Amino acid sequence: MAEAREQWHSRAAFIMAAVGSAVGLGNVWRFPYVAYSSGGGAFLIPYFVALFTAGIPLLILEMGLGQRLQRGAPLAFGAIRKPLQWFGWWVAGLSAAIVIYYTTILAWSWTYLWHALTQAWGDQPETFFFETVLRRSEGPGEIGWPVGPLVIGMALTWLLIYLILRKGVRSVSKVVMVTVPLPMLLLAVLLVRGLTLPGAIDGIRYYLTPDFSMLTDWRIWLKAYGQIFFSLSLASGVMIGYGSYLGKKAEVTNSALITGLANCGTSFFAGFVVFSMLGYLANVQGVAVPDVTTSGSGLAFVTFPTAISQLPALNALFGVIFFVTLLTLGIDSAFALQEAFTTGFHDKWGVHPEKLARVFVLIAFPISLIFVTRGGYFWFDIVDKWICDFGLVISGLAQCLIVGFLYRVREFRDYLNEQSEVRLGNWWIWALRYVTPGVLSVILVANLLEEIKVGYGGYPRWATLIGGWGTVLLWGVLGFVLWRRPQNSDRVNARGED
Repeated sequence: MAEAREQWHSRAAFIMAAVGSAVGLGNVWRFPYVAYSSGGGAFLIPYFVALFTAGIPLLILEMGLGQRLQRGAPLAFGAIRKPLQWFGWWVAGLSAAIVIYYTTILAWSWTYLWHALTQAWGDQPETFFFETVLRRSEGPGEIGWPVGPLVIGMALTWLLIYLILRKGVRSVSKVVMVTVPLPMLLLAVLLVRGLTLPGAIDGIRYYLTPDFSMLTDWRIWLKAYGQIFFSLSLASGVMIGYGSYLGKKAEVTNSALITGLANCGTSFFAGFVVFSMLGYLANVQGVAVPDVTTSGSGLAFVTFPTAISQLPALNALFGVIFFVTLLTLGIDSAFALQEAFTTGFHDKWGVHPEKLARVFVLIAFPISLIFVTRGGYFWFDIVDKWICDFGLVISGLAQCLIVGFLYRVREFRDYLNEQSEVRLGNWWIWALRYVTPGVLSVILVANLLEEIKVGYGGYPRWATLIGGWGTVLLWGVLGFVLWRRPQNSDRVNARGED
């Protein structure tokens, strides 16, 4: 007889874990950067439109599918059609790929936490980041040896992930009660400090004042949908896995709404922190807010250190607060991504959580060291681009079509309505069948055309073939192998039927 499935301590613990997975580093540096480069306040309108037309519908789908079938992504999709278990393993594999390179940002953050004590980046934070911290080589073909301090940061990250996950979802329930609210408090401290700086209001004004003419640019709308899609941890199996640890009668729809709104609320709040600092930096440099030079990674590791160095007092304290915030935001997403992958092994073969965590870390840690070599920054950039712009987009598109047309979607909606505080109407089915797939199809085609025409980042084609398409396709091959391996005879029926 199969063991009883482990469950969350409470609904609050589940929501905290879901919010912790969704709220990550992207909320602090990716969202503000995309908003900054997309006209400030103009970006907020398509952003919240995207949340309600694509983000929340898919969030409900994933949480509900896991909760109803009591399985992670591999066996959940296998319950819809047996061959789709292969697709479920590929989806979960994407989460494994993400956590392997995602830990790189945490390794950088550990290093910067140490340097924040002395403001070691001095007057040239960009040079410090690329030459002193990363010791970056000339290109992806020049990999070199791992950088010592970054290896230490990487090891600390994987050790934390193991310690959190070794006792399964009940351990996660306790950890998220600290790691989710803590960065919110730290962001509040940074915001109070930022608002007292000269020029901060100029930054906030740019953030909140929309240039409505920019709403006619279709690329801003695509960026908004992309940001919603990626920041909610969708299409990687995370929310399916987390939903599978809910009780069979647990409420889903309102939990998904709370998670989506909390995630976007955090992004919106973080925007005030970042734009107050950008306004201050513009004031110091004597330029307009739109003219402050920054980039995706540069916002966290170049622009913010620049602003911190130029604070009139308590520089080290606010530097430490900022990088502790990055670490607490990042670690929740990291262990959620690993859990999404290892849940499949527990479902199919009954492997104990401690063994799953130990084996995964022992395999993933050596692989992740490629990203802290002298050429690791380039490979990090390539893998991140292909996983996010191709892997997750294809995964999300396929999920919508599978559930929308191959699953009994109306019966599924009625099932969710029976136990949910918020009832779903036909709009949810239309969103799954047409709106979200339509948007994702446009994003996918646009990304493919751009890659074919101009390539990416000036990288040689061999590097993008290996690090980009190679990474995406590798998990498809591994997914096929895992699907074909026989399931233990004493495991619960993969269909999870009542």
